[in-house]
Amino acid sequence: MLLRNRLFTLLPPPSFHLPSTKPLFSTLFFNYSTLKSPKPNSIPHVSASKTAKPSTSDAARFARTVLFVPPGVDPDEVTEDMVLPGSNIVIGPYAGHSQIKEVEFVKSSSRARDCPRDDRPEFAILGRSNVGKSSLINSLVRKKEIALTSKKPGKTQFINHFLVNRSWYIVDLPGYGFAKAPDSARTDWSAFTKGYFLNRETLVAVLLLIDASVPPQKIDLDCANWLGRNNIPLTFVFTKCDKMKGGKGTRPDENIRKFQELIRQNYQEHPPWIMTSSVTGLGRDELLLHMSQLRNYWDQ
Repeated sequence: MLLRNRLFTLLPPPSFHLPSTKPLFSTLFFNYSTLKSPKPNSIPHVSASKTAKPSTSDAARFARTVLFVPPGVDPDEVTEDMVLPGSNIVIGPYAGHSQIKEVEFVKSSSRARDCPRDDRPEFAILGRSNVGKSSLINSLVRKKEIALTSKKPGKTQFINHFLVNRSWYIVDLPGYGFAKAPDSARTDWSAFTKGYFLNRETLVAVLLLIDASVPPQKIDLDCANWLGRNNIPLTFVFTKCDKMKGGKGTRPDENIRKFQELIRQNYQEHPPWIMTSSVTGLGRDELLLHMSQLRNYWDQ
């Protein structure tokens, strides 16, 4: 059975307006003091002297609507130390071995039906041109140029499969919105990429990369909404979080906040998100741990 069916059926009920009392995790999402060197226990606590402690039901409601609570976790039992730093992702019992020991390039496919035919789970990496897709892949596997990087937008024109630990795939997909690619190529790439999403039964989740150094882009929101409408699980991976100043004078935390506000207009429950930097390694281990719990649940 597809993970998109198994996981989405476990999603909590629609969101609602939280009471005015600040929830237990209120300082988690918009305090990025851990940006440079996050630590597992660095999530700040809300002082009981200043803010009344929320009821268990309030904390559970917050967990259901703002946090990503994975299968196997009761929202009523979520605590702050269960949330990965720089993210809204709760770690549950399916999280396991997450380190990458070996990776090999398998093949490039020009059509979805030409992709490897086996039952190994896979994560698709998607994003706008120059979002840092290849850099993130190289950072995850800790091998230089396993995925080629280029200053030319639209260099990746195929579906590229990389086998990790001989057990699961990282899939590098063509970027979208590249300014220098001809319209005909953009149309073809979009068509076969969507075909991959809709027909690939071994797809665990899409890692949708969002450039945190620039304000929210409509094309990213459109892509996220299309994935949501088609019940395709996704995780927002914010890249370039080491750049303290954005392209138009805004900080990554401000851009991420604005992006999240726009996403909440169309999503009843906020998808998982995490901050990363291929330069500093921010979020690398946390992202791999998140992927491990999705992968292990898929394998059940």
